[in-house]
Amino acid sequence: MTRTRIESLLASFPKLIPTNTQHTSVETPEVRYVYQPLEDLYILLITNKASNILQDIDTLHLFSRVVSDICRTADEREILKNAFELLGAFDEINVNLMQVRSVLEMESHEEKIQEIIARNKEAEAKEELKRRAKQLEMQRREQQRRTASGGGGNSYLGGGISGYSSIPRFEAPEPTPVSRITSSGSSTPSRAPAFKGSGMKLGAKKTKQAELLDALGGDLASTSLSDVSIPTTPTVAEPPVPMPTGRGSLPEVEEESVHIVIRETLSLSLLRDGGVQAMELKGDMNLRISDAALGRVRLGLSQPSTDFGGNALQFKQHPNVAKFAPGQARVVALKDSTKSFPVGQSLAVLKWRYAGTDESNVPLSINCWPTPSNDGTCEVSIEYELENDSVTLYDVIISIPLPDGSYPTVSSHSGEWSLNPSSHSLAWAVPLISPSDSTRTGSLIFTVGGDDVGAFFPVHVSFVGEGSLAGVGVASVT
Repeated sequence: MTRTRIESLLASFPKLIPTNTQHTSVETPEVRYVYQPLEDLYILLITNKASNILQDIDTLHLFSRVVSDICRTADEREILKNAFELLGAFDEINVNLMQVRSVLEMESHEEKIQEIIARNKEAEAKEELKRRAKQLEMQRREQQRRTASGGGGNSYLGGGISGYSSIPRFEAPEPTPVSRITSSGSSTPSRAPAFKGSGMKLGAKKTKQAELLDALGGDLASTSLSDVSIPTTPTVAEPPVPMPTGRGSLPEVEEESVHIVIRETLSLSLLRDGGVQAMELKGDMNLRISDAALGRVRLGLSQPSTDFGGNALQFKQHPNVAKFAPGQARVVALKDSTKSFPVGQSLAVLKWRYAGTDESNVPLSINCWPTPSNDGTCEVSIEYELENDSVTLYDVIISIPLPDGSYPTVSSHSGEWSLNPSSHSLAWAVPLISPSDSTRTGSLIFTVGGDDVGAFFPVHVSFVGEGSLAGVGVASVT
């Protein structure tokens, strides 16, 4: 249609408007005018007479809503001011109003993600500079102290119990949680037990949009872990997160002629409003003798520092190993003192198990507290505290799920943190948690879009530990 033809149709329209009538359309032999008053102006749709008038009226109403949405007032000056935006909106008028707004805003998810990542990296770099400056200052003071005192050093663990034991990994809210731990130690004193724990898991699902946003996260690190939480009872919606195997950052031990390996596995499920839903601890002691002269060895177990599990902690000996005598010190030895343990072969001489819901037996407590704000964001404070003084935790990772499509801004944290694109979660890593220094407790605070507090659960926790939850250790080898 030529410009002259369009101008001719528009010029004839005011003459065709009927007076004293409520009709919003008028026809000529060639075209149909469908119009709607808009204060002192008209919104006009010109169609051929064969078009569906009901669809034309709906389209006209959508034009009117777009004008009202873009222009503050429906006068000629305001419309001319926003003419470009109106033309762009009219070009997309075959969709609904919300889609028109989305097209006009032209927001880029990729750009937003890159801006968030850049801000987070900048904040993380500042925190790293502060941490390194503090570390250098501490090293300088330590060097000055050593110079003043003429040298000297500290033992790695600050003393130890005789014997070795391994501690379970901390795994939780899976109905059938699986945690593994492997650790070894020699029977000589001054080595501490090794504990590996796997933690709690309460699941959540992801949308395709969140997966796409996660894929744009670039070099964001990932780690999977277990959970402990606060408001409401945990629910499990995802398969268990695979836990790392091996000793992690635990110090290595040298194998002796009498080599004892103690392993413990902890399966733990906590409720978000406090309390233990399920807890099971399993442990075993393996003995390996490489010197035939020591085949008739007797292992005296150390006295536990705490009454873990009470009567619910049950022990079971190998059929050839003598049972513990009531009221006497616990000793692992063969029933027949004339025989010897097998040489060059690892033998499970003792097993123990605990199942219960006593919260005082939980080695690490996690407190996750989301606080919604009026601006559509949520501030999340999460903190941990080591509850068991007989264990030291290594490679602790606390993973907090994030709302779909949202990324956090961390304002305060101990340890390190990163984003896990595969699970769309924030992974908070603490290299060491010790009962004897400031790492016993720690916290992390971040802000993220969304006001659904349930989106931040389940929380997953995993760690490797040194020490024995059940207090099993070797005090003497005779």
